[in-house]
Amino acid sequence: MLIAVALAALAADIVSKTVVVATLQDRAPVRLLGGLLTLRETRNSGAAFSIGTGYTIVFTVIACGVVVAILRTARNLRSLPWAVCLGLLLGGAIGNLLDRLFRAPAPLKGHVVDWIEFPHYPVFNLADSAIVCGGVLAVVLAARGLQIDGTRLTGKDGDEDGDGEPDGSAAGPPAAEEPPAARDAKDVKAPETAPRTGGEPPPRDGTASPAAGDEDVPAREEKP
Repeated sequence: MLIAVALAALAADIVSKTVVVATLQDRAPVRLLGGLLTLRETRNSGAAFSIGTGYTIVFTVIACGVVVAILRTARNLRSLPWAVCLGLLLGGAIGNLLDRLFRAPAPLKGHVVDWIEFPHYPVFNLADSAIVCGGVLAVVLAARGLQIDGTRLTGKDGDEDGDGEPDGSAAGPPAAEEPPAARDAKDVKAPETAPRTGGEPPPRDGTASPAAGDEDVPAREEKP
């Protein structure tokens, strides 16, 4: 997908520049849609949108570095949206790089062909559009937590799948709630009773047993 998107963006840029140079070079601009869109062939020695004119060699080296970085990053690519994003960036970077390498006035100093103009907006080309669209898509994907390797990050530490649980653990069913009667039974403590000796059973009428010496002792019968 990355290669297909990059080739499509590159082909559209090369074909459009070829047509513009053949039909609009040294000619008056063509105004369309009541002046909303103007087709004007210009040459840009700087970066996108005519930024940094006069530093053509610097931007050529930067463009080469961007292409190499994208190709190295593509080895870890496991996400379709990121493939589209990097494909747009790669196709746009190569499109402008080819102009700097092979167009006048000299190799590595070539001027990029720009031809699309909107009111109050710098002139640009399809390669610039691909780079801008790829950059915007990269920001959106990063904001949503989607990584190049296909994983997704969330705001919570260790939670990548968005289920509120640390990664690698599944959210199980909640534990069964204990019945209120069982909780009340646990909260009620058995009354503490004084230890009894001699195996004397506790009184059944709820009164305390008589103290030693208080009970009536039956008289012993004397034998004649």
